[in-house]
Amino acid sequence: MADQESSYLPTPKIDHLSAADYDGVYEPAEDTFLLLDALQDDREALLSQRPQICLEIGCGSGVVITFLAQLLQKQGKFLATDVNPRCVAAAIRTAEANDVSIEVVQSDLVTACIGDQAATNVSGAVDVLVFNPPYVVTPSAEVGSSGIEASWAGGIDGREVIDRFFKVVPTLLTPKTGRLYLVVIDQNLKSGTTEDITAALPGYRCEVVKARRAGPERLKILRYTAV
Repeated sequence: MADQESSYLPTPKIDHLSAADYDGVYEPAEDTFLLLDALQDDREALLSQRPQICLEIGCGSGVVITFLAQLLQKQGKFLATDVNPRCVAAAIRTAEANDVSIEVVQSDLVTACIGDQAATNVSGAVDVLVFNPPYVVTPSAEVGSSGIEASWAGGIDGREVIDRFFKVVPTLLTPKTGRLYLVVIDQNLKSGTTEDITAALPGYRCEVVKARRAGPERLKILRYTAV
């Protein structure tokens, strides 16, 4: 156990971000760290996959995409999107502070990264896709902001953004080998199990790879791999 723990990468440095930054940028929290743990646990599988393109949607502070780049020894291309311009700036600073090269694009989900007009078109080419979505149950009227609310406001069942996301996932992932890591809470699971959220992405196996209680929320990390 000690050897395993000593091999864990530390969380990327974020001391360049201040309280003023966190007024407009989601501060790394329990869901962030649980996602980092899930990626760390899969390090060998990810390295053997030799991913060419890794994409994080909703990158916030940039700590997750920076960690993923470090985990994969900076091999491949690392992209991130966020609808919030302050998050785009923060993610760039986090990457620079940790000597990592990433490309960050302001975008609603991935609209700026798919299609012939995209500066970087990743359609069907994403080997590792990561999303810590706005999963909190809120009124629908709170969904759609480009401010910090975009990091948590998930609408009905906390699923409005997640369900939009599922519609574009098949156009993003590399056929047969692409994998997705998604953060959810129990309130997002309409049947109380992962059955309905698994069915949202046909052709992929959904597994709960990490779970942890954080206050009133039961966090889960779902990993989707092609069957």
